[in-house]
Amino acid sequence: MLSTYQYPKFEYRRPPELSDETGAGTGHYPVVVVGAGPVGLAAAIDLAQQGQQVLLIDNDDTVSIGSRGVCYAKRTLEVLDRLGCGDEMVDKGVTWNVGRTFFREEEVYNFNLCPQPDHHRPGMINLQQYYLEDYLVRRARQLPGLEMRWKSSVVSVQPGAELVTLQVEAPDGMYQIETDWLVVADGARSPIRTMLGLDIEGKIFMDRFLIADVVMKADFPTERWFWFDPPFHRNQSVLLHRQADNVFRIDFQLGWDADPQEEKKPEKVIPRIKAMLGDDREFELEWVSVYTFQCRRMHEFRHGRVLFVGDAAHQVSPFGARGANSGIQDTDNLVWKLKLVMDGKAPASLLDSYSRERVFAADENIMNSTRSTDFITPKSTTSKTFRNAVLGLAEHYPFARALVNSGRLSVPAYLTESTLNTPDTDDFAGDMVPGAPMDDAPVEAAGGERWLLKAVGNAFQLLYFADDASAIDAAQAQALAGLADAPIPVQAIVVARGGVAPTGLASVFDSKGRVAERYDARVGTCYLIRPDQHVAARWRSFDAGRIAAALAVATCNA
Repeated sequence: MLSTYQYPKFEYRRPPELSDETGAGTGHYPVVVVGAGPVGLAAAIDLAQQGQQVLLIDNDDTVSIGSRGVCYAKRTLEVLDRLGCGDEMVDKGVTWNVGRTFFREEEVYNFNLCPQPDHHRPGMINLQQYYLEDYLVRRARQLPGLEMRWKSSVVSVQPGAELVTLQVEAPDGMYQIETDWLVVADGARSPIRTMLGLDIEGKIFMDRFLIADVVMKADFPTERWFWFDPPFHRNQSVLLHRQADNVFRIDFQLGWDADPQEEKKPEKVIPRIKAMLGDDREFELEWVSVYTFQCRRMHEFRHGRVLFVGDAAHQVSPFGARGANSGIQDTDNLVWKLKLVMDGKAPASLLDSYSRERVFAADENIMNSTRSTDFITPKSTTSKTFRNAVLGLAEHYPFARALVNSGRLSVPAYLTESTLNTPDTDDFAGDMVPGAPMDDAPVEAAGGERWLLKAVGNAFQLLYFADDASAIDAAQAQALAGLADAPIPVQAIVVARGGVAPTGLASVFDSKGRVAERYDARVGTCYLIRPDQHVAARWRSFDAGRIAAALAVATCNA
């Protein structure tokens, strides 16, 4: 039990397949998601929000024990906004943008995750994972198409050409279900991955870290602090994050030879914390764990009708906050594609693009995470000498600061090589290239909405830029509105500096000019946006034929 949080107990209900002595036969569900961590919950909620019936299965009946995932990045918060949980996360979490790195007694480097003004969400928040799961479960309960089954373990998986058959063990007995599509979010040790005999390859790092969640009142600023070789923990590194409820997360590097069971004992942990604080302030030890870490992934994330997401598909070290963040972005990439396939509006090959795009993102995360880990935990005297020299120079020389790596923090992948993109044929400047995640900006919109990303929903959208929305003539307005009548609808949104858009057209007003600035837009510029808010294509003028062709490419219907 924690002093700052009371764990919920989710009710187990006897499944209909076990409704009587003989059972009710084999249940059939369009989508089954296994694993009710942040990633599985995100997938199930996204599917249900889009009108899909979904069954979520988990072998536990509460949220995660201990803080576990701590840092949630700007892009993840933007996804959680669309899932209906963003406000709770930011309101409860500790917002931060600045990180500081120390070498021995001196600060040598700092960074700002969000140096630009006018973004809705911060660069990062810190919040214990159990809160995120709690908020997601509450959101899931609001959705009528989402059934959650607790205390239920999948013990057998039989993939087929048309269906996947699962054997599930519940407190009341064993039963069988079938599903058209299985989304696997059962964690780093993924029993389902093992059942299917699928490999996961990569590197396990020979080091150990102690996590201590400490409750204390401290006036430390809301920043990320990382120490190399501090006086209170010589020749090792330490990481400090503030979380909600005055809980501080401290990671102490221990070395590979440390005994995990010994190091978790309070008599070993408390002196480390006292040495770090350097005073007699009172604190309470809330949760302790020792972990090793690895950087590895599956070769493919799609195996027929079985789709792997999150830690079941890929793992990274905790330095850089790339675990839960990348997993939630997996589901954001997957769900809109799965929904189109299930609705018969796209071929199943669209799901291969999920694997390709998220394998690319996983490789990027693994590369950055491996580099961070190699810098933090050098494995030779030469590497450590180089690392310490970089840290010593960083305080005075900008070139050395660029080499300091205490964890390159999570950023969304730019899917610039995706086969779903339509390459530019017009000249553009800036970062909003095909494959890029959308940049946010302040706007004024119907209903009082004040941010671009919150005005863009889980569908294909066309941003059409105008100076004066009332100057759009009837023919142009009809052509823009007509995009919604296609088999795969595209909603046109007029982005203007003023005026009233013609009846039937959605509009937002770029009162500060930030949208035009960040999208290098002028009158007539068009952006085709995917449901996961990545840019699919862009042009300097409206052409319905080009938009239809780009939409076909983005959905594998070309």
